[in-house]
Amino acid sequence: MSRRDGHHAPRGARLATWLPVALVLAVLAAGGLVLRFDPAGPRPSDDPADAALLPGLTLPALDRPAPVAEPAGGVPDPAKVRRALAPVLRDRDLGPHVLATVSGLDGTLLYSSGTGAATPASTLKLLTTAAALETLGPAHTFATTVVDAGRRGVVLVGGGDPLLSRKNVRVLARDTAGALLGAGRARVRVGYDTSLFRGPEVSPHWPESYLPDGVVAPVTSLWVDEGRPETGFGRVEDPAATAAASFAEELTRAGVAVVAPPREAVAAPGATELARVTSPPLAQIVEHTVETSDNEAAEVLARHVGLATGGDPTFAGGSRAVLRVLAGLGVSTQDATAYDGSGLSREDRLDPDTLTAVLELAASPDQPDLRAVLTGLPVAGFSGSLTERFDDAEDAGRGLVRAKTGTLSGVSSLAGIVTDREGRPMVFALLADRIDLVDTLDARAALDGATSALAGCRCG
Repeated sequence: MSRRDGHHAPRGARLATWLPVALVLAVLAAGGLVLRFDPAGPRPSDDPADAALLPGLTLPALDRPAPVAEPAGGVPDPAKVRRALAPVLRDRDLGPHVLATVSGLDGTLLYSSGTGAATPASTLKLLTTAAALETLGPAHTFATTVVDAGRRGVVLVGGGDPLLSRKNVRVLARDTAGALLGAGRARVRVGYDTSLFRGPEVSPHWPESYLPDGVVAPVTSLWVDEGRPETGFGRVEDPAATAAASFAEELTRAGVAVVAPPREAVAAPGATELARVTSPPLAQIVEHTVETSDNEAAEVLARHVGLATGGDPTFAGGSRAVLRVLAGLGVSTQDATAYDGSGLSREDRLDPDTLTAVLELAASPDQPDLRAVLTGLPVAGFSGSLTERFDDAEDAGRGLVRAKTGTLSGVSSLAGIVTDREGRPMVFALLADRIDLVDTLDARAALDGATSALAGCRCG
């Protein structure tokens, strides 16, 4: 029985309880350590410096421990990088046009193969997100607002929040209803303003199948859930009108009657703001965009770069502005051609040197505002668009490769950062854009294998 039952444990049980304690004390005594227990004596000092004054307790002097391993020093050896990488890139599944660049974080060229530029696919997002961070700053947010349009209505104003959700719209509607009902207004018309962005909502450099196949939504400054329907599958035909309809429904639920279907409108300059919701900071949006390869978010960010640098928030203006901002940071863009911010266009072209230069810039201690480009990179075998890749637990690249993926039919690319077996970091960009469709998965595996070869290399 236990003591809480009011009975003493048998003598044998008490002996079994104290025997381990006695053995520990005996071992300590044999080692020369004497502990004196004096419940009636003074309490020891709380000052660690007084520990040596405790009777019978002598502590050895603290010495700086030797390092577990010497830190990796210097830049990787280009010859060793070549021996690790070149054989893998000769894989026939990659097709006849393979470009590669590997460099140290300080820009030292370690390996280069192939000439010219190639279709980058979604690795172009590294340029778009870096330019957005440089232009707007990592703490920047985007606001969606509702403004007063007189006694008869309100206007929902798109602020280009790429991640505006239905939950955000619900909050916006409730706050708007509170302001209206507080002013004695229980019936309104709803307008919606998408004038922040201009130009076509669908790139003329995209295949016509992208919209009907639900690959991407029309790009606008106002949408909910990036133009996806509530089911989450496909894209809606008119994201702005769908967002306005969702707002009107929520406004009705909050007690304000909407007397007509929402219509396009332009908010009057200086109109009184009734409610607003703001996006997460840009750094978080960039991390999301890079990790999940979010096409819609990238297109919106490119338009914001165009708007902030030259007032041209269009496909053409945004892509020009992205290259211009990066050139201003010292990135060579002379061989770059961009028609969008996401890399969905097959007409986009990049030199792998441009991609590695952007990664070097994002890793530089002189450019802390760009760090989200690196922290957003998917981790091989664990996150984002690399979750289902590097799936062999013994793969040397698993967990050590962080890279932005790029995939179009006939195109596969990887650009990111990898650490070799001795802890030396390298940035890399690998592009193959003439892959036979039957070799698509094998080509992707070959690029994964190339980065794993760098991770498994003792390149010092």
